[in-house]
Amino acid sequence: MSRKLEALDRRKARVRRALRAAANGRPRLSVFRSSKQIYVQVIDDFAGKTLASASSIDKALKGELKTGADVAAAKAVGKLVAERAKAAGVTKVIFDRSGYIYHGRVAAVAEAAREGGLEF
Repeated sequence: MSRKLEALDRRKARVRRALRAAANGRPRLSVFRSSKQIYVQVIDDFAGKTLASASSIDKALKGELKTGADVAAAKAVGKLVAERAKAAGVTKVIFDRSGYIYHGRVAAVAEAAREGGLEF
C-alpha cells in the first residue's frame, strides 16, 4: 500500500475514534469523496444499518448535475441526504469527514445538510 493511502487510513481511524467518543448515540453522517463522484450515508453504528444515503450518481440528481465532482454536486447531495434522513426520522447526526480536510466538497456537503435540517 502506498504511503498516501496508509496516511489516509490513519487519519480516518483517528477521526472515527473521536467520533465514537463524542457520538452519544447519534447516527454518523459519513462522506466518501472520489475523483469523479461524492457519496454520503447516515449510518447507525449500534444497529449496523444505513438509515439514509445519497450520491451524485442518484437518478434524482444525475440529470441536473454537470459533473459529480464539484461543489455544486456536493451541495445537491447534501440537501438530498438531509431530506432522506428527515424522512427516516433522523434530525441529529455527527459529521464524519472520513479523514478528508473540511474544505471544498466536504464542507459543501456539511453546509447543505445543515440547511436541509440536520443538526450537528
